[in-house]
Amino acid sequence: MHKQNPERWQHSHDFVPSSHRRGERQTRIVIALTAAMMVIEIAAGSLFNSMALLADGWHMASHASALSIAAFAYLYARRRAGDARFSFGTWKVSVLGGFSSAVVLAIIAVLIAWESAGRFLEPQTISFDEATLVACVGLVVNLLSVYLLRDEPHEHSHSHAGHEHHDHNRRAAYLHVLADTLTSGTAIFALLTGKYFGWVWMDPMMGIVGSLVIARWSYGLLRDTSGVLLDGSVPTDTVSSIRDALESCSSGDMVSDLHVWPLGPGKLAVVASIVSDNPRPPHEYKALLTSRPELVHVTVEVNRCLDHGREAA
Repeated sequence: MHKQNPERWQHSHDFVPSSHRRGERQTRIVIALTAAMMVIEIAAGSLFNSMALLADGWHMASHASALSIAAFAYLYARRRAGDARFSFGTWKVSVLGGFSSAVVLAIIAVLIAWESAGRFLEPQTISFDEATLVACVGLVVNLLSVYLLRDEPHEHSHSHAGHEHHDHNRRAAYLHVLADTLTSGTAIFALLTGKYFGWVWMDPMMGIVGSLVIARWSYGLLRDTSGVLLDGSVPTDTVSSIRDALESCSSGDMVSDLHVWPLGPGKLAVVASIVSDNPRPPHEYKALLTSRPELVHVTVEVNRCLDHGREAA
């Protein structure tokens, strides 16, 4: 047996879907757009003495850095896809990139709130016309970036595992450009109300509102990505249905230990330990799960009750 070719029993651990390649290309384009707009806004803010534009420019600079994290995660996951050191592939590298970007997003929310609070105490003199024009250009660039990073309808389809086929890394990049769009929009609103109504206080107020919205997005992304990284994102009803299926082989079967965790979008691994008065071969228990295509890596251990015997596969 040990001299036979084992390839028929082996399978790939590359669970990164092809849609991530598209996300990688789009993220690179958005990085270029964001970096270009960042330079324009910082230069215009310095020229027109507009703190609103300077703040938005440096805000875009921080987002360009976060988007670079996403691009690096895509590149690393793709180049290391066949690396044997990653036992179950490199899909979680993209999830880790999304988590890191969410942390940056949270820091940005705090900094915007801090700066906005300072502007209540020290209002800034703004060249409204020039600043509004540049902010409008920034809004158009951000809307284009949002369009490029949007999810396609089929990527929201639900898998048998109860998971949506989310690319957490691209979602993080999407939230960053969405935050840029929000700050550009609120900046325009604040500049217009400041010009026509003299409401200078509206600029810091919109900054605080924007920071709260960004903080909410950050929290949601942190919650979703940390659940995947800690192998706690599988719905309880999915785990229960797997347990019920394994215990249906014969009367007296009991699943004593069950671990289910994600390996990729809509892909799960299962390790189960079964105790039985009348144990069946492991392959019979595994056959009970063959109708579930999301289970791509299943290991079953069978133990006879009172330690009368043991089989494993």
